[in-house]
Amino acid sequence: MSEQRFHRPFGEQAPRGQDPYGQGGYDPGPGAYRGGRPSGLHRFLGGSPGAVLVRLVFLSLLVGAGMAMLGVTPGLLFAQAYETIHSLIALGFDTFHDAGRWFVAGAVVVVPLWLLSRLFARGR
Repeated sequence: MSEQRFHRPFGEQAPRGQDPYGQGGYDPGPGAYRGGRPSGLHRFLGGSPGAVLVRLVFLSLLVGAGMAMLGVTPGLLFAQAYETIHSLIALGFDTFHDAGRWFVAGAVVVVPLWLLSRLFARGR
């Protein structure tokens, strides 16, 4: 049987429940795979729901402890995010105001020159 695994055509998978590498003990776990493919939930979460929950709890504890050591609170984070977004919006409106003035100043020069070039080109 070990000879068959080397002569299997490219892309052909081992039958379900068998180890594709011939090592033995291959079991994808209940509900994790259907027909050799991960389920939609399994793919979306990046693993089994229980394992993802354990990782998220562990990482949340680590990040929360780090934030507590630095004196950062969730309320402070949200307030800073709000202030940042507010200042970016104000900066954007100031930029549009400046761009409007630049447009008018440029149009005062460009439009008459364009009009004169059209008038002189018509005479040729």
